[in-house]
Amino acid sequence: MGRVVVDDRRLQHQPCPLDRQASAADDPSWGPHKLALLIPFRERFEELLVFVPFMHTFLNNKKILHKIFVINQMDHYRFNRASLINVGYTESGNDTDYIAMHDVDLLPLNEALDYGFPEEGPFHVASPELHPLYHYKTYVGGILLLTKQHYHMCNGMSNRFWGWGREDDEFYRRLRTAGLQLFRPSGIKTGYKTFRHIHDPAWRKRDQKRVAAQKQEQFKVDPEGGLTNLQYKVESRQELTISGAPVTVLNIKLGCDTDKTPWCLLN
Repeated sequence: MGRVVVDDRRLQHQPCPLDRQASAADDPSWGPHKLALLIPFRERFEELLVFVPFMHTFLNNKKILHKIFVINQMDHYRFNRASLINVGYTESGNDTDYIAMHDVDLLPLNEALDYGFPEEGPFHVASPELHPLYHYKTYVGGILLLTKQHYHMCNGMSNRFWGWGREDDEFYRRLRTAGLQLFRPSGIKTGYKTFRHIHDPAWRKRDQKRVAAQKQEQFKVDPEGGLTNLQYKVESRQELTISGAPVTVLNIKLGCDTDKTPWCLLN
């Protein structure tokens, strides 16, 4: 299946088979690129136990060289998905050349979905025509692929978004400001059944609280923040396997300037 340009004007998991990436160096069909799959994370272990082996098998079947990173926020601030993705990009190493910003509760069910190197521009795998929940035109959340070069051109994501939501909408504006053309899947016939959404809203309620100042700030563009003002500390780094699938867990404490974003604190 192909990719279409976006004109803006314009289960239970099974144990993984033996890791096949080790032999990829001798098989040119795997290609020269390697994906850093970044999972911003906090306390959703039951979803992680399903996600990691599922995605490892899915990407191996597509011959996508990859490394899975769980960026685990362990401080006492509100969840900051964008900052965790910034951390994942920064800590993912020189052996990967593109990233997937990937929600832990979204599983691709159609093997025709493209996770390959997005050389021409950012590739939104979970497009509004396919995502089971979000269908507005400028949506770029769920699963987004970018080369590391393109992510750096955007200065990463804004660090101002504490709590759930809105960081993707701000990042869409960054893509346009950087002059990057957004691409989405074409020829996918499975519609809203293309993905399995495994989040249980009754069990895992999202932090949607907005204090007064946050309500005013959440729709603004952050022209300076991103990779350049990211504050974090890696408390520990662990190499684990989940049902045979290798994963790197980065335990992170984020920093927050409470004068600029006081809504990072839980009230």
